[in-house]
Amino acid sequence: MEHFQGPLLVLAGAGSGKTRVLTARICHLIRHHGVAPHRILSVTFTNKAAGEMKDRIRRQLGEEPSGLWAGTFHSIGARILRRHAPRLGWSPSYTIYDQDQNLRQIKRAQEEVGLDPKRWSPKVFRAHVSGAKNQLVSPQAFLEDNGDSFDILLRNVARVYPVYQEALRNHDAFDFDDLLMKPVELLEAHPEILEGYQSRFSFLLVDEYQDTNRAQFRFLELLAGETGNLMVVGDDDQSIYGWRGADIRNILDFEASFPSARVVRLEQNYRSTENILEAANQVIRHNADRKGKNLRTERKGGDLISVTESSDERDEARWIAGEIEARMRQEPERDYRAFAVLYRTNAQARAVEDAFRGKGIPYQVVGGVGFYERREIQDVLAYLRLISNPRDGGAFDRVVGYPRRGVGSTTVARLREWAQGSGLTLLEGASRASEIPSAPKAGVQGLLGFADLIQRYSARASQVQVGVLMEELVDELDLLTLLRDEGPDGDDRAENVKELIAGALDFDAELLEEEELPTDRFTELDLFLQRVALVAQVDLHDPDADSVTLMTLHNAKGLEFPVVFISGLEDGLFPLSRAYDDPSALEEERRLFYVGITRAQDKLFLTHARQRRRAGEYMFGRLSPFVETIDGTLLEERFTIRARKSFETGFGAGFGSGLGRKRKRERVQEDWEDAFADDELNQDLPRFVKGERVAHPTFGSGTVLEVSGFGPDLKVTVSFDSVGRKKLLARYADLEKDYF
Repeated sequence: MEHFQGPLLVLAGAGSGKTRVLTARICHLIRHHGVAPHRILSVTFTNKAAGEMKDRIRRQLGEEPSGLWAGTFHSIGARILRRHAPRLGWSPSYTIYDQDQNLRQIKRAQEEVGLDPKRWSPKVFRAHVSGAKNQLVSPQAFLEDNGDSFDILLRNVARVYPVYQEALRNHDAFDFDDLLMKPVELLEAHPEILEGYQSRFSFLLVDEYQDTNRAQFRFLELLAGETGNLMVVGDDDQSIYGWRGADIRNILDFEASFPSARVVRLEQNYRSTENILEAANQVIRHNADRKGKNLRTERKGGDLISVTESSDERDEARWIAGEIEARMRQEPERDYRAFAVLYRTNAQARAVEDAFRGKGIPYQVVGGVGFYERREIQDVLAYLRLISNPRDGGAFDRVVGYPRRGVGSTTVARLREWAQGSGLTLLEGASRASEIPSAPKAGVQGLLGFADLIQRYSARASQVQVGVLMEELVDELDLLTLLRDEGPDGDDRAENVKELIAGALDFDAELLEEEELPTDRFTELDLFLQRVALVAQVDLHDPDADSVTLMTLHNAKGLEFPVVFISGLEDGLFPLSRAYDDPSALEEERRLFYVGITRAQDKLFLTHARQRRRAGEYMFGRLSPFVETIDGTLLEERFTIRARKSFETGFGAGFGSGLGRKRKRERVQEDWEDAFADDELNQDLPRFVKGERVAHPTFGSGTVLEVSGFGPDLKVTVSFDSVGRKKLLARYADLEKDYF
């Protein structure tokens, strides 16, 4: 990369080697222009990508690029806030709230302003607050803009947002959006800090620029300053996170924002066959809002793209499983890791998982319940968060009653009321529990013992490594024994905790030097918790595991597989019905399909079902119009046995969608979107997990024994402490996670 100074936009098509370009640029700056590594800031969208980039740079330079900052926007924001959080009213050892913690805090804020969370969805409120933060709209500004709005929802969000944000400050916590918004607020409010970072970082490099939002753009704009040594790499055709606040205009209008910018296109694909790439090009040409480029490859020809019609989702899943088995027999050199099944919504995974289990095909689900979301792992991490940050009320709530120490919900409620009236944190209140009026004796003793435990380990955290600290804590609490005594899954849970300890023991103290933070202010525990909090779902994908990968198309971006199945290609499901109401949304859906196609290296399968069961009913579907934009010479039509039999007998012929049959294109009458629960369309939400503790408004607390079904049909079997076993339909059960 010969470009030296000034803004540069690299339009890098799928499989064109974006990471290689960024790595080469950094090495060129260091080797040929004498730029010190500590003068370079490189921003990636996953921690895994940042680690791979550093490894490549290290190998190419033959030495460690000491001082180079490489990480995600969130991790870099967290590093900056560790240094300067007191300027904003937080401490340097703040907590980062995950999705579950910030949802609980939203609910509390709703209750505080008199809004019933059962009537007003906390998830909707969280989405509005998140959107405001990504647009750099403060609680006060949101209140001024929407406090008198005709929209009652916006009026209520305007009441909740300031209360929620104040609660975060009181708990010394940031949510994920704060890690983007607060650094901008800091740099804008303190010119001397901004000048320091502008002087420090002479060159900025950004990957996946098409997925940046307003806060991220402003952060880069501030750091780039007048010199504008900003190189961004991205692909407008792969901008798929508009629903998270990403703004495709950032990349489309780059030259307007940086008038002296140079633009370079990378159109050579090193991944896919010619047929796969031509299909991708034909699909994306139908988008109007794009820079324009045409991918090419030296891998001429290749297998045709198979379009397979099935009778329903179970038939589709069985066919996929059978095709994988057949290919494994025909190509014994293949491993299961060569295959990936991609889908538009999480709900589609159920049938595929059932089919794979039935045939004994190993698989891993990316975007399901991750390792760090497991109940036993969250319990240990909550202890560590409270040890690191005694003001973390969410962590206190989770573990004050686990393991059982006589502290129930009544005791905690009286503690909360008394602590708030006395101006104390919950942990400070617990250390003075004997002063709480009318508190149960057992509860008082439990609170005093709990407070003493946390205080002892808080002092210990500055003396030992985080892995040793965790071992001692788990041993004192006797957690492994408690978990093993839980039943059949107890051993697995205990092993998970041991794996967490092993990971902490591997957490090298040298990382303290990498963060360039003073060790007298930050313990290894602080940085370990930050590292864990910033782990993304895609970072948990294990490319070396010999298993088929199942994931949503959103999670698949940046990955590649020899053989890819894209399932559920019915109009109304992909694209979703609601996309037809907004041309920009429909273009984003088309970009998502383009991303899926370009994950495939050698072979691509597109599957669709004649009917699919949603919300307890079968809904008939037609082939996605996205597939019909691909030239027939690139496709081969296939049927499952059941689909072919029903077609030959005339059953369902009116709903068939074979490529070779002429038919009038029309929208599916049934609204697919209405058939999906919000949780199924959300790519980030966890599911109920066997073994986790839940609370029911009538039956009280209990442990999840079994989970069956999916979406609206999800059933949960719970062993309640007071009334025994109950089987409940989740959507009506009003279950919540229980931390007492």
